[in-house]
Amino acid sequence: MISSSSAYGVATLTKNLVTDTWWGKVSWEEFIELAENPAYADGRFYYHQGLLRIEMSPLGPRHGRQSSIISKAVSLFATIKNIRIVEFANTSFRNAGVGEFQPDLAFYIGSGLRVPPPSNEPIDLQDFDPPSLVVELGAASVSDELGRKRLMYEESGVQEYWVNDLNIGEIVAFAIAEGRSGRVRESQVLPGLAIASVEEAIKRSQIEDDTKINLWLLKTFSQG
Repeated sequence: MISSSSAYGVATLTKNLVTDTWWGKVSWEEFIELAENPAYADGRFYYHQGLLRIEMSPLGPRHGRQSSIISKAVSLFATIKNIRIVEFANTSFRNAGVGEFQPDLAFYIGSGLRVPPPSNEPIDLQDFDPPSLVVELGAASVSDELGRKRLMYEESGVQEYWVNDLNIGEIVAFAIAEGRSGRVRESQVLPGLAIASVEEAIKRSQIEDDTKINLWLLKTFSQG
């Protein structure tokens, strides 16, 4: 659902804002004020074509567990294949005046990328490259992950976008090029990494501990 405002001002927006849905039209200046509002300190912020989304839904153990498994799978695969990788979790990426996104996971993959140094500020995409791979996890919001957020990432310079449906442990992966995306079964930024292997690790996490999962991942990736 997309709610509408129209230059109401930040005070009115703050009073009437509905979180966990897209809200527009909101100016970039209004978005920044809201992003800096202490009332939304625990929120995750998205801004795309004048539309604002603040996600305040609490994240349960299913979200945290599956996010950690995806992180392990990507990192272990890159380590075994000796691929340079830098990971960021729940980090804001900002293109001033244009857009902002805060995915669950983001990875810079390969050499030659302008990777941001540690700081407490959103990553400025005018100074640094966008991440190679972003991952979003959703249950009730999965249609949004596959919809508007997908459009947002198509325009962001991200090369690959994964959506993990928490309801069924399925990952829908998209390769992005020239502003368009198409579904893939094997990662393009991590060649040889089958999406099915990551899904299998998620499935195993329902009954196995991290040590067993890591050992299975190491064996699987070493054989590839």
